[in-house]
Amino acid sequence: MRRDIFQSTVPNRQPIDPAVFFDRRSFIKTTAGIGLLGAAVSTSSGCGENPAPAPSGDRADSRLTPPIHRPEVFPAKRAPTPALPDGIETALTPRSVAASFNNFYEFLPGQGGDVWPLTGDFKVDPWQVEIVGECHKPQTLDLDALFKFDHEERLYHFRCVERWAMNVPWTGFPLRSLLDKVEPTSHAGFVRFISANRPKQLPGMKRSGAYPWPYHEGLRMDEAMHELTLVVTGIFGEPLLKQHGAPVRIIVPWKYGYKSPKSIVKIELLRAQPKTFWQIQPHEYGFLSNINPNIPHPRWSQSLSYWIDRQDESFPTPIFNGYGKYVADLYPEEPTTLQAPLRRGQTAR
Repeated sequence: MRRDIFQSTVPNRQPIDPAVFFDRRSFIKTTAGIGLLGAAVSTSSGCGENPAPAPSGDRADSRLTPPIHRPEVFPAKRAPTPALPDGIETALTPRSVAASFNNFYEFLPGQGGDVWPLTGDFKVDPWQVEIVGECHKPQTLDLDALFKFDHEERLYHFRCVERWAMNVPWTGFPLRSLLDKVEPTSHAGFVRFISANRPKQLPGMKRSGAYPWPYHEGLRMDEAMHELTLVVTGIFGEPLLKQHGAPVRIIVPWKYGYKSPKSIVKIELLRAQPKTFWQIQPHEYGFLSNINPNIPHPRWSQSLSYWIDRQDESFPTPIFNGYGKYVADLYPEEPTTLQAPLRRGQTAR
C-alpha cells in the first residue's frame, strides 16, 4: 500500500468557490494513491436534507465528467436519516481526492492510484444488470429501468480495509427495492454480485492474470435486504464517474470497502454461501468482513482510522463503522474484545 499523503487543496475543509476544486492545476498537485471511492466538495456540515449541489466550474478535466447524463434523477433529495455516526466529524471529504485516486483493480491492479486516465475505453451506456437464481421473477434491467427507482442521496461514513476513511454523499436506492422486484424464493439465503468482465475495456484484467476475474462479492440475504445497503448510481449530486464504479455499484457502509462491488452486471440469489474474490487469501479477508477494531488485519491493526486527505489525523475506528445501532443485532457473535491476529491458514471472519 502506498504511504504518501494527498495534500488537500482545501486545508480548512470549509466551502469555497467550486472553481478552485475543478481547476486542472489543483489535480496535478495530487500525489497520493490510496483512494477508493468518490467524495464530495468540502462543507462544514454533513447534515441537512439538501442534496449535494451539482459541480460547476471548469469541466475541461475529464476525470470529473460523468459518463452519462440523467438530469431527471440528479441531484436527488438528501435523506435526513441515517445521520453520520456519532463521534465522526461531519465534514465531507473533498471530491477531488477520490476523483483522482482509486482502488479499482480492473484498471490498475495491485495498488491504488490514478485510475481515471485508464477508463477511456470503458463503455457504461448502454448497461444491463441481470438478476437470476432463487427468485420467482428473474429479469434483466437496463439503465432506464434502474433510474426509475426512487432515488435519494445519503451521507455515509466509508472505511477501507487499508484504514483510510471518507464521508461521502451517495445517490441511489435500497438494494431491498431491487430484490423485492424479483421476488426471492424462501430458499434464497445469499446474494452474489458480479462485476463487468471486459478485458478489452478494463486493461488491469490483462495485467493481473492471477486474480479470479470477474470481481465477485457476496452478502447474506438479511444483509442485502437491510435498509442501509444501497444500489448506488451517483455521487455528489451527479451520476457515478467511471473510477467510482459507474454506472451502478453497491455500498454496504458497515463493511470494509471491498464488500461494495463496482460496475456490477449480475446479481445471483443463492441457497449456499458463495466464495468471494478475496477469499483467494482466506487468512486476510473473510465473508462477513464487518468493520471491527477488535479484529486485526494480519498485517496491521484496525483500531485506528485516518482521513484519506489527512493521514496524520487518526481517530478510533468504531465497530460496524459506527452503524452498530442499525446492524449489531445481525451479528450476535461479533467479537467485542481484542482478538489475536490471524495466522496463515486461518480463515478470516
